[in-house]
Amino acid sequence: MSVLRLADTTWERVRDLDRTSAVAILPIGATEAHGPHLPLDTDVTIAEAMAGAGGRKLSARGLDVLLLPSFVYTPARFAAGFPGTIGIRPETSRSLVLDIAASLARTGVGALAIANAHFDPGHLAALHGAVTEIREKAMIDVVFPDVTNRPWGSRLTEELRSGACHAGRYEGSVVLARTPEKVDEAVMHALPANPVSLADAISSGKHSFAEAGGDRAYFGAPAEASREEGEATIEVLGQILEEAVAEALDLEPV
Repeated sequence: MSVLRLADTTWERVRDLDRTSAVAILPIGATEAHGPHLPLDTDVTIAEAMAGAGGRKLSARGLDVLLLPSFVYTPARFAAGFPGTIGIRPETSRSLVLDIAASLARTGVGALAIANAHFDPGHLAALHGAVTEIREKAMIDVVFPDVTNRPWGSRLTEELRSGACHAGRYEGSVVLARTPEKVDEAVMHALPANPVSLADAISSGKHSFAEAGGDRAYFGAPAEASREEGEATIEVLGQILEEAVAEALDLEPV
């Protein structure tokens, strides 16, 4: 079956799909500071990698897949103090997800899967709120495997599980695998590790990267990033998306 980039195709080609069994995948990232070595669109790159890998796996299972244009602006309170970061209000983000789900439902698309790579707490709360409302209103089948929670996060790297994972080894590896030309590798390899758990800082009431101990907008071990780990991580992210959709839609086991 096909994997179509919605923005690159025509409405008639979409019309001719068996839309009731099609899955639309929405990659969600952010435009925010990711250390002195990674681009502002790091989360978008990771979300698109997850969406692409998951889409190929779902297509191999006989589903038509629509890759939606990515969200590049989301709530980004923790990075707000860093130039280049562009954040929107959580309620705006929630409304956008709801409106996209409603539009897909009106045109008969069977399911919406969310490939999210942005972990700002305000953003995650807005996203979970939108998913809950979509389900309560039975707008469309919606799937959101939140990799910050079990069981999905337990399958990803040790750094992600530690919480010290913003612009570190985890994210840097995926960007190296997908868009190495955007990485300042000389700077990356010179950066000392910052083992502070951003997750713990959030739990303790901190409200910004700087308050949490990330005055250069990174946490983790950037110098340890590798293309090989990035490729392996993308494969796992794709599997997570595939399995979440398969479970939600009650697909036959492979």
